[in-house]
Amino acid sequence: MGRPGLNRRHLLTAAGGLAVAGSFGFAALGTGADALASSANTRVRYWNLFSGGDGYNMITMLDAFRAANPGIDVKDSTLQWGNPFYTKLAMAAAGNRAPDLGVMHLGRVTGFSPGRLLDPWDTGLLAEYGVRKEDYNPALWNRGVIDGKLYALPLDIHVQLCFYRKDVLKKADLLGDDGRMVPVTSTTEWFDVLKKARKAQRKGLQTVGLWTNDQNFQWWFFVTFYTQLGGTWFDDAHTDVTFDVDKATEVLEFLRRHVTDGYVVPGAPTGEQFVNGAPFTWEGNWSVPVFSGAKLDYGATPLPPVFGKRATHAESHAFVLPHQAGRGGAANEAAHRLAAYVVQHAQQWAAGGHIPAYTPTLSTDAYKKLDPQSEYVSAMDHQATEPKVWFAGSTGVLAQDLGPIVVSSTMGSAKPDAVARRMKDRLTRLLASKNPMDGRTAAQGGAVA
Repeated sequence: MGRPGLNRRHLLTAAGGLAVAGSFGFAALGTGADALASSANTRVRYWNLFSGGDGYNMITMLDAFRAANPGIDVKDSTLQWGNPFYTKLAMAAAGNRAPDLGVMHLGRVTGFSPGRLLDPWDTGLLAEYGVRKEDYNPALWNRGVIDGKLYALPLDIHVQLCFYRKDVLKKADLLGDDGRMVPVTSTTEWFDVLKKARKAQRKGLQTVGLWTNDQNFQWWFFVTFYTQLGGTWFDDAHTDVTFDVDKATEVLEFLRRHVTDGYVVPGAPTGEQFVNGAPFTWEGNWSVPVFSGAKLDYGATPLPPVFGKRATHAESHAFVLPHQAGRGGAANEAAHRLAAYVVQHAQQWAAGGHIPAYTPTLSTDAYKKLDPQSEYVSAMDHQATEPKVWFAGSTGVLAQDLGPIVVSSTMGSAKPDAVARRMKDRLTRLLASKNPMDGRTAAQGGAVA
């Protein structure tokens, strides 16, 4: 499968971050603070999947926590991003060898809980450490709630964005008086913008980078625009598929048109082309450190609301409590304290482009001065997320199954209407399938045959 996460981490590593850990192994993120361990009274084992620039920012926050809490020894380990991380986390939880604290993509939480793989958070204890439900966007908080209990404490949201070169758009008369890209509210307006930008751009470059042959990005873009159209996936009881083939076809035709009208060069290195002067690229917010490091004159906004409703694809890193038999005591309280601390001190995390989930951070002067982060912070209120089912989430079965199908339409090997019908068929089969991560097996679900 495509690995945009690995790609971005390579970029961030070049910007001064850390390399990803080896397969299934885990490498402690040495920080110099381990000297505190000898005098610490409580140890917290913490597993995460952060490397590159994300890993560097997480280390900074952990070091600050250690300095503020010398009685707690944090043993942090970084595991390989993607399915290897989730497989190992499931095996550890099922075998009662789990760490005290972990990180998951919020979309994957439903597949791990309720059951035996995650323990719920003590919201009263979190409140004692300064984190309350009222400090969160309600929709984001509720994504971590299963059967009335909180199983995931969001750290951020990370979103798909429309990055634009201000120098090119200025030549094309596509910047407003505020120095930002002109608003776009329809597909007609969007393609008019691309037409004008193409006339002002350097020859030999594509007009917009869309990762046309990458299953993950194409899936994320589909989720965005299908949500803008008001499309649904399943009924409330998750017994029937409500996927709208007509709306899906409209989205697929929109994505395909970028190729047929010549605004995209399939397979072109999107980030490199943007650095070299391409007017637009659609990328995750994790590209902010890369483009800022390149000293570009650029901006970033949520993906354009071409179908009228504002929405852009969003996932979230969230803290979880992997299942431990008899969880409790000092280590559990320290895990709550650590998660609450990092959530409340996520200004450093915002440097990597992520939008902090703890909303008081967003109203601070320091956050408002971040550019372009403050330009796309509105995405917090317009999240396009995958359905809340066990097979959704980052690198989950849903993206693995439907992503390549979307690519086949965008690249032209299949017609949009046929692809939309095929997507509904796959959704029907997935809904009828069993969750393999039920706490009794560590098998990682693959595509359903």
